Amino acid sequence: MSGTPQQIFERYVYAGTVTRNADALAESFTEDGVLEAPLMPAGAAFPRRLVGREEIRAAMAAYYEQPVKDDRSPNFEKSGYVLHTTSDPDVFIAEIDTVFDGDGKDTPVSLVQIFRIRDGRIARLRDYFAPELMS
Repeated sequence: MSGTPQQIFERYVYAGTVTRNADALAESFTEDGVLEAPLMPAGAAFPRRLVGREEIRAAMAAYYEQPVKDDRSPNFEKSGYVLHTTSDPDVFIAEIDTVFDGDGKDTPVSLVQIFRIRDGRIARLRDYFAPELMS
């Protein structure tokens, strides 16, 4: 698997946010990949730290089985992102502004993700968002 930061990011978003497909999401990571949400409190529904493709697959499958909060869905026409490359060609940063539709109003959510890539897959992803968004 290979790709530009743009392609890697889009595959990750499609697998997770769009389709909630734990298998596809896990396959976007290296065998020893790490998915971290450092701001999540211990015991939260969304995993704080997952190590290895199989742990990512299992934990995210369990998470995706939970009902979606408030019947919200991302509005991709109103949402946007900017990818920032770094001096390290294996690291890029995604600055994301997502707008969720639901309950008759738009709910904006901003977050930052730091990707470390190896051989076209995610070796480490740190996802920084407000924990209350995932409860």
